[in-house]
Amino acid sequence: MKLPDDEIRAIVTETLAEHQRFQQESIDAIVLKAVSSVLASFGIEDDDRRELRADFQHLRRWRKSVEQAQSYTFKAVITVIATGLMGAVWLGVKVVLGK
Repeated sequence: MKLPDDEIRAIVTETLAEHQRFQQESIDAIVLKAVSSVLASFGIEDDDRRELRADFQHLRRWRKSVEQAQSYTFKAVITVIATGLMGAVWLGVKVVLGK
């Protein structure tokens, strides 16, 4: 009894798809175990995820506020320098016109 080509293709396709799912599940399990091991080596347990997320959110807010402060500081320094130059030019003009 010979199977039609369509049935053979369907069986092979299903077998390959099942093998792919099995491999993906194995890979996911290995990656999850590796990540858990690395986090555990840093002292971060699975139960600490919520706290860890809050810590990272706090660090992000802190970094953004520092970046914003640096931006404001840079703008303030540029403003002071520009104002000083304008004042020096103005005094120079007054001295030249005053003579």
